[in-house]
Amino acid sequence: MANFQGNRINPSRFSKSQIKFHVIAFPLSVLMILPVVFLFGQAFKPLGELFRFPPTIFVHNPTLDNFRNLMNLAGSTGIPMSRYFVNSLIVTVLTVVLNLIITIMAAYVFSKKKFKIRGALWEINQMALMFIATAVSIPRYLIIVNLGAYNTWFAHILPLIAMPVGLFLVKQFVDGIPDALIEAAVVDGAGDWVILRKIIIPLAKPALATSVVLTFQQVWQNVETSNNYITSESLRTLTYYVGSIGTNNAVAAAGMSAAAQLVMFIPNLIIFIMMQSKVMNTMSHSGIK
Repeated sequence: MANFQGNRINPSRFSKSQIKFHVIAFPLSVLMILPVVFLFGQAFKPLGELFRFPPTIFVHNPTLDNFRNLMNLAGSTGIPMSRYFVNSLIVTVLTVVLNLIITIMAAYVFSKKKFKIRGALWEINQMALMFIATAVSIPRYLIIVNLGAYNTWFAHILPLIAMPVGLFLVKQFVDGIPDALIEAAVVDGAGDWVILRKIIIPLAKPALATSVVLTFQQVWQNVETSNNYITSESLRTLTYYVGSIGTNNAVAAAGMSAAAQLVMFIPNLIIFIMMQSKVMNTMSHSGIK
């Protein structure tokens, strides 16, 4: 029944009954895509167009000078832009993978296991949703320093290795997996690892994909770790470098900043396009539940 309703919410084939929804959705989609078009246009505008008033959405005289200047500026600092990009890529991939492993294991335990302090630990996770990064910056700093991770790769990963909202989402999805299915696997001699690998992960793929998207966006755009826990320039990430552009002359660096913002945005766009069907399935499942 859930699959049937899910197909109605997110159908794979077009039918005439959908026309009335497209009439409403198409104008809205145009409005929603305009900021993306504007972002791409900004990156290729010369300085004269960047400061034109009123501003224009589309670029009239596209140029690659903004990207050339961005690369040349990075080279002049002694650290090429490619190094910042590789640092961000390494940190993001490691953090997302570790976060995914921790999230699915914790969701399975909270959903299907019974132990004394389960309720208390779950309430702590719920309370963590209320805190922003700034509110816990001092405790995080003390933990990083006391662990000896200051100015290391681990300083990038540790603060973001657990994501309360991702755990909440995946746990709610795992709650929908029938206990009878797991009990049958236990009768057949399956242990927790087998159940996790053969049952929980395959059935929770939509929620896991949504968690990957949320985690990727948070880690890729994170600048806190580079600012607070890293002193070596060669260990800092692309987000830090993008934020440092134009600190001395914002007008002259406007083109480079626009190009850098596009470079930061494209990976987010790619990961969302790759995962969008799973994200839609997660949203429809949550609504039915």
